Amino acid sequence: MNGEAIMAQKLQAAAERLGGAATVRLDVTDEGAVRTYFEAADHFDHIAFTAGDWGSARRAAIADIDLAAAQSLFRVRFWGAVTVAKHSARRLSPGGSLTLTGGMSAHRPQKGSAIATAMAGCVEHLILGLAVELAPIRVNAVCPGAIRTEIWDQFPDHLREVEFARIGRQLLARIGEPDEVAEAYLYLMRGGYTTGQVIRVEGGSALGV
Repeated sequence: MNGEAIMAQKLQAAAERLGGAATVRLDVTDEGAVRTYFEAADHFDHIAFTAGDWGSARRAAIADIDLAAAQSLFRVRFWGAVTVAKHSARRLSPGGSLTLTGGMSAHRPQKGSAIATAMAGCVEHLILGLAVELAPIRVNAVCPGAIRTEIWDQFPDHLREVEFARIGRQLLARIGEPDEVAEAYLYLMRGGYTTGQVIRVEGGSALGV
């Protein structure tokens, strides 16, 4: 099965899980495609940006880092978010919301994660500027910890073992579930008096040993 077919299958499965939602495939690293999509779209009440592509630079010692790969780490989760914010702003309802996605590496760096830490931190600072610039549209972020998503299933066994050991030191010593982190996105959509904030859903990992 080729990449296009796999993506179509994933979108169909996601739509079915959501009860028949409409889907569209959009490359957030292609500004022309993002511009075209939002120019043709109707208004939105809320946008939750969860796109991510960790690439090979997520875990590497700084002395060994491939700088081209390190730069590419920002393409989706940071620059993709900037691109969507730029072109969706005119389509978001006043009082509506844009919610980005950060990561706990911004708060609990690990060896080999300097670039991922910087990228996650950039996302959190981005929402501060966007919240000021786009008001009364509300801009926030969700900062998930270890969540049992499809990406988790793709981790090699040795990396999962390392992560499980780390999770075992959290205050809530288990991996999080998608429906638990989804509650944070839903709150930020409904919470009409909340903007410029980051909600951590991370089992107390920031306070762990």
